[in-house]
Amino acid sequence: MQSDLDMATGWLSKQIHDLDLLLRSGVLRYDNALVLSQPVPGSNKEDLCFFIRDCFTRLQIGGVEFKKKALESLIELLLNDEKAASVVAKEGSIGYLINLFDVNVHREQSVTVISMLCNNDVSRKIVFEQGGLGPLLRIVESGSVQLKEKAVMAIEAITADPDNAWAVSAYGGVSVLLEVCKSGSLAAQSHAIGAIRNVANSEDVRVSLGEECGVPVIVEMLVSGSASAKEKAANCIAILASLSEYFRAVIMEQKGLQKLLMLLHQSSNPDTLEHVLDAIHALSLTDSVNRLLSSSTNFISQLSGIIKQGNFTLQQISVSILANLSISDSNKRLISGCMGSLMKLIEFTKPLGLQEACLKVLVALLSVKPNRKEFVKDEKNMMRLVQMLDPVNESVPNKIPVAIVHALMSGGSNGCRKRLVDAGAQGYLQKLNEMNIFSRGWREL
Repeated sequence: MQSDLDMATGWLSKQIHDLDLLLRSGVLRYDNALVLSQPVPGSNKEDLCFFIRDCFTRLQIGGVEFKKKALESLIELLLNDEKAASVVAKEGSIGYLINLFDVNVHREQSVTVISMLCNNDVSRKIVFEQGGLGPLLRIVESGSVQLKEKAVMAIEAITADPDNAWAVSAYGGVSVLLEVCKSGSLAAQSHAIGAIRNVANSEDVRVSLGEECGVPVIVEMLVSGSASAKEKAANCIAILASLSEYFRAVIMEQKGLQKLLMLLHQSSNPDTLEHVLDAIHALSLTDSVNRLLSSSTNFISQLSGIIKQGNFTLQQISVSILANLSISDSNKRLISGCMGSLMKLIEFTKPLGLQEACLKVLVALLSVKPNRKEFVKDEKNMMRLVQMLDPVNESVPNKIPVAIVHALMSGGSNGCRKRLVDAGAQGYLQKLNEMNIFSRGWREL
């Protein structure tokens, strides 16, 4: 009798709990509360909220089939209406959805819903606040290939918020993500390296990467991953290389520079090239790497090509790299074709430091006599130079065109002097001299 009474008491308690949940959800106030009706995209918020509360009520008190249908309805809603994600997160019980990860029959659907919610900024934040990261990492460790892909995609989205980076290390997520990078599917690898990239600035994560020998895994993805994985790996290397000499040394030990140069040669994707150049730029802070790059004719020629034909961001990074290299006279002659592009870039006031970097490269190129002759023969170069010399022109500091004039005059060429005079530089230099602006170029002219 006691066991029967206990069973009856338990059953009654569950019914009371479910009735309480039904009453609090408000779904019983509607005539159609017993029928799941999928709202069409653009439905008013009241109908949408009711539908979501209805789904979550069924999830929490229904049987297996009720739960499956409720999850299917949520998936369909999120597929058809991107804006619904934030409402689902606010109106539904995200914590309960996460708990369903532990139920085999509902695991795939619940992971799918959480993964879809992570595509939205608002709902992604709620998933993290409800403790979703740890269970997602467990799915990555032990789930099927398809579940791993969905879970690691959600993790990449969650880690896009830098405030969440600490949690990856706290849950032991670095080793889990590195394992996916080594042996996961191509799609899972891309999301895993993306998540590592997202949290690479965290000190705890960097410590874990060192302890777990993570750098070799990341460097290897430059050659073995998908196109998107290679891009994210290059971005991650750029971040790590910019942070410390230790990471630069480990990256070099793993032949990271050679693999970056190979990717630079193979890829045509501007985003990938940007991250590759950023990584090379960071590595060039090491003297040995700087010397190696300075002696590479192929690399210097590639940078020149990017300065002439790349987008503005790629041009900017390429100029920054070139400005810090010691270029031989033969290579200066080889890349003389980018002088016109350098003159164009000097006209841009932002980003800070671009004009000075362009000037440094241009002056270096003008130290070679054939380049000086080539520069003054180009009418567009001379027109730009004279416009920069005009004291009224405030976009370019006076010291920059004066330095260019001085570089052109440094060889004592009468031909360069004549071209400068004919272009009208003399009058502007005289005005600058009267303004007490230091101008050796004017005195020599």
